Amino acid sequence: MFDGMQRRVVSLWFPRLASSRVLRRYPLDGPFALTIKQNNANRLYCLNAEATQQGLHQGMPYSDARAFCPDLQTALADLPQDQRFLQILRRWAIRYCPWVGLEGRDGLVLDVSGSAHIFGGEEGMLSDMRARLMRAGLSVQIGLADTRGAAWALAHHGEGVASPGEMLPALQTLPVAALRLDEKTSVALTRLGLRKIGDLAAAPRALLTRRFGPDVLMRLDQALGQQPEEIMPLADPPHYGVRMTLPDPIGLVSDVMAGTERLLIQLCAKLKAQEMGARVLAVTLRRVDQDQQEVELRLARPLRDPHRILPLFERGLAGVDAGFGIDQLRLEATQVEALPVRQISHTLERGKDQLDDLISRLGTRIGLENIQRFLPADSHIPERSFIIAPAAYCEPQSGWASPNPRPLCLFPPEPIAASGPHPPEQFRWRRMFLTTGRATGPERIAPEWWLEDDSWRSGLRDYWRVDTIQGRRLWLFYTPQNPGWFVQGEFP
Repeated sequence: MFDGMQRRVVSLWFPRLASSRVLRRYPLDGPFALTIKQNNANRLYCLNAEATQQGLHQGMPYSDARAFCPDLQTALADLPQDQRFLQILRRWAIRYCPWVGLEGRDGLVLDVSGSAHIFGGEEGMLSDMRARLMRAGLSVQIGLADTRGAAWALAHHGEGVASPGEMLPALQTLPVAALRLDEKTSVALTRLGLRKIGDLAAAPRALLTRRFGPDVLMRLDQALGQQPEEIMPLADPPHYGVRMTLPDPIGLVSDVMAGTERLLIQLCAKLKAQEMGARVLAVTLRRVDQDQQEVELRLARPLRDPHRILPLFERGLAGVDAGFGIDQLRLEATQVEALPVRQISHTLERGKDQLDDLISRLGTRIGLENIQRFLPADSHIPERSFIIAPAAYCEPQSGWASPNPRPLCLFPPEPIAASGPHPPEQFRWRRMFLTTGRATGPERIAPEWWLEDDSWRSGLRDYWRVDTIQGRRLWLFYTPQNPGWFVQGEFP
């Protein structure tokens, strides 16, 4: 702000931000409200105008609201989506001034000093804001004043405009809650007879400080402009996208790869500056006939090395139909992850990077989700001692320690004809007659009683490692509670 310029602040309050966001996408007629679970009870979170006219209010139990208004239509609140929508509104508000910040979870604050004349003055600017927001289906209350506190008070308690330098006359009839005080302090001030901001401004400051501390007078002084309060604009998140417009159309795969390499070098420099790595990359190729084709690359690990990423694009770019030529290339990292800088040393293993590149290359053909690895699980049940997870989204683990050996080939139990608690000397399995040469065991495993599993209804299992004369090394178990023998695995 230039020296001597009168500061002017606009506060935009969206009292029905969450419900308006939903109704913009799914228009409904009649009373509507979003619900949220609080203290083990489903309560109303945000209502539209029709629901408010029916006597419903925020925080009301859902069951009581349905009793008052049987026609009430509801949906679950999505707080992260509401915040993303507020961020979109913040970016939209930059059209009026560069200094735009968030005001709670349902408001914006704008420092419009020196920019109102662009829209025909303050009145024209506020009319333009209101008209655009109404066309977007959003209800808004607007306050304009010299200070952030006064603008907030006017937006939330008596929508209006305070003339420059006239903060107290514009605020003196508003309740003390308009000073952004907590509910407990506002109630205590009201009980003392200080119901309006004018009453509070006329009260002895020393008594207020002794009774309520410095916060009450600080909020009053901020609203009246006697204490500064800054507006901290939020920086836009970094955008990981680069573009190249070509003077002449290209069509050869080698030319497209060369252009993609130049874009990768620029993009990876941005990623390195932010210590981020790309997980999903997309190349958009615009043809001279304005048609577009997109080639997506999903990586097994976050990367920012252009020389490792470029060969992975070759198969996808080779299948692009260039038509009459491509005149623009655009590369964007649509999904990124943190990738801190690592210390370079001779002890780093390059085999892991080669494996990640192999997984990425195979994933472009069959899908990253179809390349899986086994991970250890915390269970003594053989069938539950491992999980299968996509290799691109997990790290290999080494917690496979077991006091007893386990077979590499594990299959559902297959019954065999035998009796007694000791392994049979001869038995038939998979149309083969086998003779026991050596048996090691038993290892008793009890079922996990807290989990429902039909295959363990027979109770305890006594496992034996049986080496047959024919060379097969099998894993057998006996169920003493429901006598029977089964084969469940085979050792190499």
